[in-house]
Amino acid sequence: MAVVASSAVGRSVRAASGALVHAGGHAKTLSLLGTDALVFYRFDATEHARRQSAAMTALTGMQTLETLLTLPVDMPVPLDSLSAEDRAALRRLPAGAVHRERREITRRAVRPLHVDLAVLTGQQPRYALEAATRFAPFCSRAVLLRRPAPRMDDFLNEASFYGVGVLLDSPCDVEMVLQPRPYRPQRHTAAAWNFIEELYQRVR
Repeated sequence: MAVVASSAVGRSVRAASGALVHAGGHAKTLSLLGTDALVFYRFDATEHARRQSAAMTALTGMQTLETLLTLPVDMPVPLDSLSAEDRAALRRLPAGAVHRERREITRRAVRPLHVDLAVLTGQQPRYALEAATRFAPFCSRAVLLRRPAPRMDDFLNEASFYGVGVLLDSPCDVEMVLQPRPYRPQRHTAAAWNFIEELYQRVR
């Protein structure tokens, strides 16, 4: 798959994406989920600063994140109320993720950044569309076409069905011809948090 590497293209995509992409955010092309994507993201300033102050190392591991998700943020929880498996997972956390005091534990860690949009491109529009669907559990998605796809109306209908936006690199500029479906997760999952943590380690 081709890479959306040009900074000029990145600026054009940002301009075409309008309110989908936060004005104060960042953009970077990365290899994620087996493909290359131009990712528009923004740090959670408070959490980013907190982690830096605590010199917090990478927060990884599905079991660890699943356990953290069971804890409310900034509210002490009695350790006795947790299972032995959860207590063991919490002991493996990096410094700064939680605060321990006597028989209580308080979750401090939250997601350190937000992804506004992931943009995929490629020589074959349908390959780009397939790649975009992999990001469905994590963020809004769009494909960038260098030229209109064969049977463009059918392609737009399929992209709309999957909630994927379509950007077209026209001779004048990049144009958003189909808005992506807004990312509104039904629930917070360890897999989605893990995606954010892996991305954070790449861009911080």
